Amino acid sequence: MKIRIKGNSVRLRLTKSEIDLFKNTGTVKEQTNFGTHTLTYKLQRGGDGKDLSSTFDGTTVTVFMPEKMSHEWTSTEWVGYDNHMPLPDGQSLFLMVEKDFKCLDGTTEDQSDMFDNPLADSHK
Repeated sequence: MKIRIKGNSVRLRLTKSEIDLFKNTGTVKEQTNFGTHTLTYKLQRGGDGKDLSSTFDGTTVTVFMPEKMSHEWTSTEWVGYDNHMPLPDGQSLFLMVEKDFKCLDGTTEDQSDMFDNPLADSHK
């Protein structure tokens, strides 16, 4: 699972096997060790309501996906979901969870567990 954080946005991209794990267990978690601290980020089934939501406790970013949404996402070809989650200070946090597609340009990253990119045929 990849995380992309920029400004007030958090985006998670999951591979095929990570989506299978999420479908079966309701959670996927990754950790990045910085030596004295570890950043944990995870996708968790559940939450309050019908939209993506998120929490941060100082070490862990958790993105919550409602039950119905998680079933639809893991059982169909639907690419992903997003939401602008309102924050107490009047701003919003943009959340996106999506399936990870193979890159269209050359990369050294192992892409064997990624979804076929729907634009691949137009870039040959």
